[in-house]
Amino acid sequence: MQFSVIIPTHNRVALLRRALSSVEVQSQAPAEVIVVDDGSEDATESMVSSLFPRVTYLRQERRGVSHARNCGIRQARFNWLAFLDSDDEWWPAKLEHQMALLQANPDRLICHTNEVWIRDSRRVNPMKKHAKSGGWIFERCLPRCVISPSSVVVHRSLLDDVGLFDETLPVCEDYDLWLRICSRFSVAYVPEPQLVKYGGHPDQLSRRYWGMDRFRIRALEKLLANEPLSRAQLRSVLSMLANKTRIVCDGARKRNNLPVASEYQRKYELYCDSLADFNRADHGTNQGDNG
Repeated sequence: MQFSVIIPTHNRVALLRRALSSVEVQSQAPAEVIVVDDGSEDATESMVSSLFPRVTYLRQERRGVSHARNCGIRQARFNWLAFLDSDDEWWPAKLEHQMALLQANPDRLICHTNEVWIRDSRRVNPMKKHAKSGGWIFERCLPRCVISPSSVVVHRSLLDDVGLFDETLPVCEDYDLWLRICSRFSVAYVPEPQLVKYGGHPDQLSRRYWGMDRFRIRALEKLLANEPLSRAQLRSVLSMLANKTRIVCDGARKRNNLPVASEYQRKYELYCDSLADFNRADHGTNQGDNG
């Protein structure tokens, strides 16, 4: 089992150095490390070439984190892919723990880990709704992203089945991919923290957009249109769409953004009606079975 590590970055030379250093000291050394520079204007290239000469450095014009990750996936020479965001840091035995768990569970094609959160230089405890877990976790993935890209190791064959990161999504691209994966596959999980996830810095993508649920709705609508969901999964997706469209509608009204409020009000009514029809159909089927 050999790992290709993929690190997208943009104008984070100091943070990238920390991330690469955490890869360099892994007790289970990866077979290759790929940095995909998404149009940086700082000293990223010279830092990588001088301090980490064995790292494969790829540069692209500014096209976003999803394109950068997908570029790394396509260039990787090995089947087990490990992602690391350039502002995060692995603990030294991260890959070793994941390798051991995957070897003990050869039917699992994706593995993630617990993590420590640092916000504005202080450790914070995640709320219960952010709790990590393994197994069949599709339902837990619906409200929000519960898998961090920096914790993931995934087999290439799984991505061949479900597709890569959606390059049309400016944010929530990880939420979108984990939904597609978790609707079909069981997830291995290392409960002990294996990385530090840093937040609070001004260039975080989540700070650029209001109403992050707008992008989660897009991902859920894609899932509804394209993925082979079970009836239980379908009901859960319709319920979540009704919930999230209502939230975005209310948020748009508070901002006095009436066109957006009207758009999501229509979506809310549509998904409420679809859910009601779904439940009526199920009730009718159950009544027929009882007869």
